[in-house]
Amino acid sequence: MQKLFKLAPWAIAATAAWSLGFIYNVYYGGELSFLRGMYFEKMSLAAQVQDSPRLLILGGSGAHHAVDSEVLSEKLGIPVLNMGLDGPVGLNVILPSILKAVRPGDMVLLIPEDLILLDEDGLLERSAPFGVATGRPGLGGVPPQQLLETIWMQGVPSLRPITKSAVDLVEKGRFTGYYSEPLTEKGDPTTVKYRQGKWWQWKIHKSISPHAVKRIEQFRQEVEAKDATLILSLPWVYASHDEKNLSNMEDIANKLSKIAPLVYDKNDYNLKKDSSLFADTHHHLVFEARKLRSEQLAEQLKPVINTINN
Repeated sequence: MQKLFKLAPWAIAATAAWSLGFIYNVYYGGELSFLRGMYFEKMSLAAQVQDSPRLLILGGSGAHHAVDSEVLSEKLGIPVLNMGLDGPVGLNVILPSILKAVRPGDMVLLIPEDLILLDEDGLLERSAPFGVATGRPGLGGVPPQQLLETIWMQGVPSLRPITKSAVDLVEKGRFTGYYSEPLTEKGDPTTVKYRQGKWWQWKIHKSISPHAVKRIEQFRQEVEAKDATLILSLPWVYASHDEKNLSNMEDIANKLSKIAPLVYDKNDYNLKKDSSLFADTHHHLVFEARKLRSEQLAEQLKPVINTINN
């Protein structure tokens, strides 16, 4: 019993330290906390728009950083909301997270980048942490052991983000992160991050995984069960037009088009060779490119929407 009493202060200290780390990582200061905040802000924005039909855009950061929802709304004449999240959250978690916002009459536009499409099981490095952070641990079928490890690790912040947060607090008076930028009332990011290193053209090494096909088919059924409609689009990517890239994109397009209406530039499969269109990654666009992309996307969507409405 005496040994237990001696260990108690250590246990209390360890629990307190873990709790502080968890609060930092998940709620205030860590990158996950900003992703969590962005998600809940987008869900709140979607809840405020009562008009129907609406166009909800979802996917990873290749959706979040690649459209101008105001342009789309003006061109289509309907409310548009950017519900894009982060690719490493994974298909298994992104889809059910946004499904909660879908209402009867909505059109849901999924723009999945190749990180999501090529993944073999729909779970990536932020799948389990995102589920924990948003109050749905295990969402997407995260294995129990991985879930327990994730919960434990969220209480152990690493030195680099702690140092960054300390510098931010001194220099800016607040914590900042990749997803800490303000959003527009339509859920678009209000800032652009620019690439610091040299550009190189992206490679699409293989076609869509069987799991991604199956999960998107399931999502179409889930969307239709809510009396809504699923539409798909290929993302804009800075990539070469070599034979392998084009062949893989053609196969991806063929398989996606069998699931739901698919919109894309049939001349290049949305593979763009002009790096000036892109921001910090091969899937994120600068402001002007977001407008161009959205103008093209609106024209591609109009016949699909007309078919849905008729």
